[in-house]
Amino acid sequence: MTATPAVARCPALLVAAPASGQGKTTAVAALARLHARAGRRVSVFKVGPDFLDPLWHTLASGRTTHQLDLWIDGAEQCATRLHAAAGESDLILVEGVMGLFDGEPSAADLAARFGLPVLAVIDASAMAGTFGALVHGLRHYRPGLPWAGVLANRVAGARHADMLRDGLSDIGDWLGALPRGEAYVLPERHLGLTVADELADAPARIDAAADALARTPLGQLAPAELARRWSVDFAAPPARPAVPPLLAGRTVAVARDAACCFLYPANLATLQALGARLVFFSPLADAALPACDAVWLPGGYPELHAERLAANHSLRASLAAHVAAGRPVWAECGGLMLLFDSLTLADGSAHAMWGLLPGAVAMQRRLAGLGPQRLLLDGRELRGHSFHFARAVSPLAPVARTEPSHGSGHGEAVYRRGAIAASFFHPSFASSPEATAALFLPRAS
Repeated sequence: MTATPAVARCPALLVAAPASGQGKTTAVAALARLHARAGRRVSVFKVGPDFLDPLWHTLASGRTTHQLDLWIDGAEQCATRLHAAAGESDLILVEGVMGLFDGEPSAADLAARFGLPVLAVIDASAMAGTFGALVHGLRHYRPGLPWAGVLANRVAGARHADMLRDGLSDIGDWLGALPRGEAYVLPERHLGLTVADELADAPARIDAAADALARTPLGQLAPAELARRWSVDFAAPPARPAVPPLLAGRTVAVARDAACCFLYPANLATLQALGARLVFFSPLADAALPACDAVWLPGGYPELHAERLAANHSLRASLAAHVAAGRPVWAECGGLMLLFDSLTLADGSAHAMWGLLPGAVAMQRRLAGLGPQRLLLDGRELRGHSFHFARAVSPLAPVARTEPSHGSGHGEAVYRRGAIAASFFHPSFASSPEATAALFLPRAS
């Protein structure tokens, strides 16, 4: 058996921006696809909680995308994931969140912690000379931040690109320009990017972006040059205690389809590490639950499929029988929305849902919950986040509330009724496997 190396070395870039909406995901997907098409192994990560961008990353790279969050999962978990990726990859790409210095911790904090060179992506569609000032600020605002360079996005043409490049205080920062191009726009909706699997032309969009990137200095760098410029040594973290097999011998049925698509691969892996056997079912298409000891209803887009979900009476009856037998259900965000009496959409139309929790959910035009959260459960702390446009009104009194990571802001209610536990909170199971196991074990009466 080969010992795990104490240090694994691999070229790596953290792709950041001055703000959201600059084109980070497009740039990461393009770079991942460009190298994957050449037969290279590309591992992609996303900073912070995000279900949607990683689906595009996975499609582009052909490899599972994981999160890196210094607060939710901790520095050791991030180090474990990066070290493992460095040992099996030719290139590591990390997409930042919001702007480079936004959030506590920020993408810049992650870059500084692990020595990740920052590639800035800037939407230059409405600027010229100011581009150089913005690059200078991103590079020098935090002294000592590892730096790779800048990629201009949504550039009007060659003359515009020349103006942008000429405005840089260090010409070595210039890594090229992506032109405006409808062929590789990644469409959005209310929770972020459209799910990649829903678009038949998603692979073509990524390939078009990769083709455009191939014409830039960044896209033309050979693997040896990438390694020379941006290789990073990733140290192995200290060994962690093994996850106790608290779910050994138990089967957890996981909802997974277009209505329930917000699943972190690390959460599935944590359940398996706890000893659970996983089976999957579709709330949209299946008439009954598979044989199981517990059910997980993750988040997603029930609001886009409300009529079909409301009409699946047979699955609703199967789930009701599961609950009546005292078998646990954990429902988060979209999964919670399935269980209430009704769901009112943003257009005012109302749909009867599965009625296993009393109350009503209504979609809002504005965000109703956003940010990292923690939940104390049986004396253990689960960390995670919330991000939703829905509000719930219920006669049930919450049995607990999450707490925002920095102690101020909106916490999420946790409801219990019989064997059901539900919240808008999205937990990271890896943050506390023991607390996670409690969600899927029967509660003492």
